[in-house]
Amino acid sequence: MRKFVLTLALATLPLAGQTLSGRRAPSFNLPDSAINHYDILDYRGKWLVLDFISTMAAHSAESSKMLENLHKQFGARVGILSIAITPPENTSTIANYQLANKLTLPILFDQGQMTATYFKLSPTNSRYDSPHLFVINPAGNIVKDWSYSDQNKAMFEGDGLGKQLQALMAAK
Repeated sequence: MRKFVLTLALATLPLAGQTLSGRRAPSFNLPDSAINHYDILDYRGKWLVLDFISTMAAHSAESSKMLENLHKQFGARVGILSIAITPPENTSTIANYQLANKLTLPILFDQGQMTATYFKLSPTNSRYDSPHLFVINPAGNIVKDWSYSDQNKAMFEGDGLGKQLQALMAAK
């Protein structure tokens, strides 16, 4: 029995160390509601923030507004894309969300495949958090990611993400 428990514990060690950062950002080419396609390769050589949203999540609106301000602060130096999963999202829910929150940044539609690769989803890991932010460096690697929590609230509603981006860009 002791040998079985030890084997089980050792088998789960690689899973315990898994993180969503520190790896090459999975590729994607996704449309927005106007059928304009956005390809991650178009952002090589610049910083990119991916924001996985749900119009039904309590904190997504604040996060989207913060990203609009971040876009004004960094301009073309940082690309910012939001990703919504269809279903439950659709062109109507996204259009209403953009209008209600006065958003200008694109919101892309994913049917789950891209989300699955970013969140490392599998039959044993089927949960992802929204809102969730990923920062991708100019070389195409995920260098940071955050799920919404009380500890990370400033990343989604305050100036935390802007400070993190400035630090990452200065360290380059």
